[in-house]
Amino acid sequence: MKPLLKKSVDSGIHSFTIKELIEPYFDPNWHFHPHFQLFTVLEGTGTRFIGDDIRHFEAGDTVFVGPNLPHLWRSDKVYFEANSRLKTHGIVVYFTEDFLGKDFFEKQEMYSLKQMFEKSFQGINFGKEMSAFLQNELKNLIKKDGFEGVLKLLEILYMISQSSDYEYITSVGYTNNHKISETNRMQKVHEFVLKHFKEEIRLGEIASLVSMSEAAFCRYFKSRTNKTFSAFVAEIRIGHACKLLLKENKSISQISYESGYNTLSNFNKQFREITNKTPIQYQREFVKG
Repeated sequence: MKPLLKKSVDSGIHSFTIKELIEPYFDPNWHFHPHFQLFTVLEGTGTRFIGDDIRHFEAGDTVFVGPNLPHLWRSDKVYFEANSRLKTHGIVVYFTEDFLGKDFFEKQEMYSLKQMFEKSFQGINFGKEMSAFLQNELKNLIKKDGFEGVLKLLEILYMISQSSDYEYITSVGYTNNHKISETNRMQKVHEFVLKHFKEEIRLGEIASLVSMSEAAFCRYFKSRTNKTFSAFVAEIRIGHACKLLLKENKSISQISYESGYNTLSNFNKQFREITNKTPIQYQREFVKG
């Protein structure tokens, strides 16, 4: 499948675009586009990549990302199986900052929205309460037409600008340094790691896959993702472990092995480094919540 780094989502007719996505799996291509994007997952699980952030996603996941922030919602492997009857379901809204005119959001009355737009360049991940609210609002928005739709979207954006129930997604200072010519290279890296993270991944193997030397690949990957390749793999493995801790009735040692770790001590060490908790603490905190 050819990856799309620049994705066209303009309506050509309306001031903004809203889509209800019901597919066997979410778009598996890593990409970015010059639009603000508000997206909520109604059904489906997998791994989410936004900028330099990697985490598990499931129903309820709701984010607001600014223009040209690379992202990918990669559905779990089971969604791609030939006999799978699973489906993904989401609602997404795309718009540009000038969708109501060049200077509309420059007015004093729009100050809080303008601030919220600036925050979105780092990506905004909403908490459970705000996510639930936004899901209902987006379900209502998709039923609106014309002027009512524009008013509803403005109402939603205003409510977002007034909320404190969120966290930033990317690290401070993250910038998108990717070039269109590099799209296929990064897509191959994502697909390979997501397919093989339970196995030993050799640096030489992944470097060869993208036709680079090991040293050149390490420099390239760090400059583009703001992290080392080994840290990238660890985050995917620990993200998978977090999902198992919350969804599966398995021992810590079983989860460690199924997440690509040969030793429990290394698993525990990396789990704490990434989540600031032990696996048991993480599991208990979620159950209490």
